[in-house]
Formats: sequence, C-alpha cells, structure tokens
Amino acid sequence: MSVLPTTKICVRSPAKINLHLEIIGKREDGYHELAMIMQNIDLFDYIEFENNQIGKIELNSDNKDLSLNNDNLIIKAANCLKEISNNKKLGVNIFLKKNIPIGAGLAGGSSNAAATLIGLNKLWNLKLECETILSLSAKLGSDVPFFVNGGSQFCFGRGEILEEYNYKLEYGVILLKNPKISISTADTYKKYSNKFCSEYLTESNKTNAIRNSLRIDGFHNQKNSGQMLKIKNDLQVIVEKENDSVMHALHILSNLDNCLSFSMSGSGPTCFALFKDINKATEVFEQNKKIFNNNGFDAWVCKLINSGITFF
Repeated sequence: MSVLPTTKICVRSPAKINLHLEIIGKREDGYHELAMIMQNIDLFDYIEFENNQIGKIELNSDNKDLSLNNDNLIIKAANCLKEISNNKKLGVNIFLKKNIPIGAGLAGGSSNAAATLIGLNKLWNLKLECETILSLSAKLGSDVPFFVNGGSQFCFGRGEILEEYNYKLEYGVILLKNPKISISTADTYKKYSNKFCSEYLTESNKTNAIRNSLRIDGFHNQKNSGQMLKIKNDLQVIVEKENDSVMHALHILSNLDNCLSFSMSGSGPTCFALFKDINKATEVFEQNKKIFNNNGFDAWVCKLINSGITFF
C-alpha cells in the first residue's frame, strides 16, 4: 500500500449540557439505565490531525493538565480505527486546543473521541459508514455516540440509544465552573447507586414508560407554562451536598435577572442557566461577569447549536 500524502484536517469538538438527566435504575451489566436530553453548545475544543510517515499516533495539547497517554480517549479512538484498518503504516500527529474544562460535566473527552473517529475516518480515507462510527463510539464511552451527529437528542440505555429531538431550542446559556474543582463521573454514579439503587432494574415497563413520558413532555412543552423551566438532573442531589462550589454556582445563577432555568450539567461541577436567547444571555453575562470572577468562577456565555462534530 502506498504511503499517504501529508494532509491536515481540523475539527471542532463541542461541549454539551444536559437538559434532562434521569437515572431509571442500575442494570445487571453494571451500567445505569438513563433517560436524557443532551444538547450541544458552542464551546469548542479544536483538534488538528496531520498524517505522519512513521506509523505512530502522537498527541499533544496546549493543556498541561491533560494526560497524553493511552488512557486519553483521543488515543483510544485513533488506535481503534488503526486496528480495524489493518494498515500498520497509518500514523497521525494530533494537536488538541483545549477550551472545554476537564472533569466538568460537559463531556469534553467524549466529544474529542467522537471527533477523532470522524476526523481520522476522513484523513485516512477509511470510508466507514455512520453506523460503523456509532458502533465504535459506543465502545469508547456512553456519551461518545451522541457527539457523532449531536445537536439535540434523546439519549436512552446507558446513553448509546439515540433519538433526534425534533424541536429547535434557541436559548442562550451562561456556564459557571470553579477551575479548582473537577469531578469523576464514575464516582458520582457509584455514590448515587449506593444511595438510591439498592436493587437491579428488571422492569422494562418502567423504562418504556419513562422514555415515552420524556418523548411526549420533552423540554419545550414547558415553554408556555408561564413558570420557570424545570431541568431534572438526578446526580445533582449527590454533588451539591458534597461540593460547596456547585451550591454556590446554583445560588448565583438562580438570582440572575431573566433566568429561565438553572441546573448542574452531567456529573458537574459545571452549572448553567438558560435565557430567552443568546442576546439576553450576553447582556446578563456582561452585567455579572465581575461577580462570577470575584466568587472564583470561570464563566462562559454560549448558544445552543444543532450539530455535533464539524470540520473547519
């Protein structure tokens, strides 16, 4: 096989927030049965992929706190594609510009894994179908499949069963995170399970009823209720009792003018508030950014986006 020409591909890898995170129960395979609405936002990591001529997978980043070894999902995804290609000559130099905070409940690592599958599929001209990419992504992590197409999706099972959420949401978002705090998703689920999941989930009727309820009620049906939107995150009850920064962030967000709703994202510690649109979110952000900073929070203002991994 001829050596690939040197080419470079650049990919945007977005963060996500959870507009709904419900833990139905613990499954016998050790995972949790989930019912979620996941939503991409325009907070991006940027990843460059460039062919090398030495058949090695090399990862570098501008974030010095990030592991660049085989435990990184980018490396795992690249090795996965190289293995199924049966071409030992394939190699790539990868550079990750990291903007999504680590251990933040925004699934930056999962997004990077999906970006690697999509980026290298194109760079290495593997011509894998979307269904194959989705299958590979599910092996890398429960949140990874969502990012392949992204946007707004219902996520069921352990997160790998995806259904498009056919309602365009246009909220603006303010995010707060204490830069000194990161949280292990696995540990948080374990603590939740120990407290609330004493028995394994065996009732498929319960699972189906919750899925159907979420499909029908969704998030948008609250829009015209005249009351503050409700965001369910079952993990919040665990994290906010153990993490003062989460309680503090939620308190600050809840008192912002024109806030429509507020919640923790994923397993935290990032918390967010929703506003009518990006213009209103930006206005409130500018009015309060000194308060965010003085209380020790990194802060971002974002909008919801209707796509996952994209090339640029």
